[in-house]
Amino acid sequence: MTQGRSMPGSARRRLTTAVCGALLCAALAGCGHGGAAASAASTASAGTSASAAPSSAAPSTPEPPPSSAAPATPTPTTATEEATTAPASQEAAQAGGSGASALWGKAYSGTASISVDVYDYCSTDGSRRLAGSQTYSMNSTLHLDRPRTGGDQTENNPFSMLFAAGAPSQAGAVSFWSSSVSTVSSQDLAGNYRDPNLLLTYWDIGWSGGRMDATLTDSHAREAVVLNLLNWPGLLVACRSDLGQMPGGFPHALAAGTTFTGRLDASGASLTARGGTTDGVVQFRFTFSGTPS
Repeated sequence: MTQGRSMPGSARRRLTTAVCGALLCAALAGCGHGGAAASAASTASAGTSASAAPSSAAPSTPEPPPSSAAPATPTPTTATEEATTAPASQEAAQAGGSGASALWGKAYSGTASISVDVYDYCSTDGSRRLAGSQTYSMNSTLHLDRPRTGGDQTENNPFSMLFAAGAPSQAGAVSFWSSSVSTVSSQDLAGNYRDPNLLLTYWDIGWSGGRMDATLTDSHAREAVVLNLLNWPGLLVACRSDLGQMPGGFPHALAAGTTFTGRLDASGASLTARGGTTDGVVQFRFTFSGTPS
């Protein structure tokens, strides 16, 4: 009886072995799941860090502070006005403080009242004689600008001057040029080389306190660039006025010593010219009254 209730020793050992094995497997399974969870948590954490990195680096440049985007104040405008007025003071200084630079760019229009004495050499002894006189008026303009520059030279006048009475081809027309730049030929009448950009100055101009005193000093006939002219008709046949005159007039070069003087300022011009031609055929004088145009 007692032998029938007791479990044999071999069976007990097998049961104990099975129970221990089951407990061991359960422990190992628990460890495996915990490691997987830890690994998953680590992976999720790494993934979260990687996806968050661009957002932290996204603002590559700092946003400008609000004060830098504020609208400009009127102060720069004042600075600009000061900068634009600086050249005017420099121009006045360049003109020797006379204020002649204030006339640069000025234009005057008005009327010139011209008187002409015409001479010929038709006397019996061939001497020069007065052949006639004439008075007329012409619409006229006077333009002033900064001294002209040619090559490495600058006109030595307070301003450049261009006066025109009538159209160039009109009989009785007068033109005054204070300077020009020769760009026509590289040789003079004698065949000598000249700079094609040579500055030619015709007039010596003085200006002070609203008065101009100008004198023609060189016709530049030797350079064949004659621009100071009086256009006057000539006879078809010398000493035969009964045969008529050439149409349109003939340009006569003005002689050195011709003057152009009087009041000249920003409000207007009142000038008188006196002179003659290089061939001695015409003597002239005129007054010009012009207002700014």
